[in-house]
Amino acid sequence: MAEKISPKVVVVGSCMTDLISNSPRLPQPGETLLGHKFTVGFGGKGANQCVAATRLGATTSMVAMVGDDSFGHNYLQNFKENGVDTTLVGVTKEAATGAASIVVDAAGENCIVIVAGANLKMTPSDVEQAEGVIQGASVLVCQGEITPAATLAALRLAQKHKVMTVMNAAPADVSLDPAIIEHSDIFCVNESEAEALTNLKVKTVKDAEQAAEALLQRGSSSVIITLGGEGAVYSTAKGHTHITSEKVTPVDTTGAGDAFVGALAYYLAYHPQLTMAEMLQRSCQVATRSVLSPGTQSSYPTRDQLPAHLFS
Repeated sequence: MAEKISPKVVVVGSCMTDLISNSPRLPQPGETLLGHKFTVGFGGKGANQCVAATRLGATTSMVAMVGDDSFGHNYLQNFKENGVDTTLVGVTKEAATGAASIVVDAAGENCIVIVAGANLKMTPSDVEQAEGVIQGASVLVCQGEITPAATLAALRLAQKHKVMTVMNAAPADVSLDPAIIEHSDIFCVNESEAEALTNLKVKTVKDAEQAAEALLQRGSSSVIITLGGEGAVYSTAKGHTHITSEKVTPVDTTGAGDAFVGALAYYLAYHPQLTMAEMLQRSCQVATRSVLSPGTQSSYPTRDQLPAHLFS
């Protein structure tokens, strides 16, 4: 009989193969640039967040769909090498594994085009197969790269079993189902996603607080708006907290937001005694560490690469 899995962090979301080109700057429309490096990596917001949490010491399970192709089979192997349980990762012949074409410039900034592929083949009934695993978890994490119906099914299952839900609404969907916000204990977006969802400009901490207010009114228990190098704003009905982050010169910012969400999931599951401000401070430190190395998952730090005080 198969060993029963009981991960503390369950991620229902996306897997993407990253096709990364490095060039001096980002191209203009219609322009062809000569790049100087090309790499193939593992990405997708869901998988990134799952791997980031695992590297910090979380037991994790991924609920996802990959294509029956070389990218998909390589992805399953990548999860296994990172210690992620793949029992609930499906393989479909109906679509190719999701892919992301990424250009990174000399300053570490990036632009990305994603083709979701197999990610959109995961149905609510596929997600319902994960009920037993979700029920036993401490935290469920979702993002916006699978179908809204599958995401909502996951959030509803978690709330039914009183499991904390974290919804990272990325990429932004201006027609986001209101029920997704309502089923999110923590609703997390970056500045541009907050702007798209609220029609408010988010350039300053004060702007972020106003956008968070608008999202709270739509039914989430709490809202986090990440501000890149400026840290993050955490908002509830009781007020706002601005968490600052260390200023660094980034090498590659790709996947930093996912490092933050994965770290937050780890802290929610394993250090529930910490205040939210302290969890976010530590999550910012993990994300900051990730921008100092190239790549996406390859840049995520392991426990032994981080200061011991982050785990006490």
